[in-house]
Amino acid sequence: MDTANKNKDAIHEFFVQFLQQKEQYETRITATYLEDIRKHIEPEYRLNMTELHTIACIGEREPINVTSIAERMNLSKGNTSKIANKLLKAGWVRKAQLNDNKKEVYFRLTPVGKKLFAAHDDLHRKEKQRMYEFLDRFNERELEFIKRLFGDMVDFYR
Repeated sequence: MDTANKNKDAIHEFFVQFLQQKEQYETRITATYLEDIRKHIEPEYRLNMTELHTIACIGEREPINVTSIAERMNLSKGNTSKIANKLLKAGWVRKAQLNDNKKEVYFRLTPVGKKLFAAHDDLHRKEKQRMYEFLDRFNERELEFIKRLFGDMVDFYR
């Protein structure tokens, strides 16, 4: 096997390891940062990152409908509806209608949903700082390459 293929194999292995660690990290980080509001979450409900990001999407743009959530999060409307129904059932969001449009259903956060939103915002702020500290080890040229790599990966897995 030539050097290029050995490097591709190594990159693939690192990528798989990264995804596994990311999953474990997300589980750990979600539990850690939401610990202070667990008392507001019924034991039968658990949040995954997509659901937490849906709460964030609603909190940033409320009132917002399913179509807009799906577009902003790059999810199908069907999947978004399922998530919204789970969040409704858990009491984290509520349905609303605008005065000038009684047909369309919009979502707003409940007080508990607002606490989840604030915890999520705090998590993102801390994680962004952590990422910046990690990226400080790279020079400008390397940062440009990393940016291109991740942009291409996003397009590839779309």
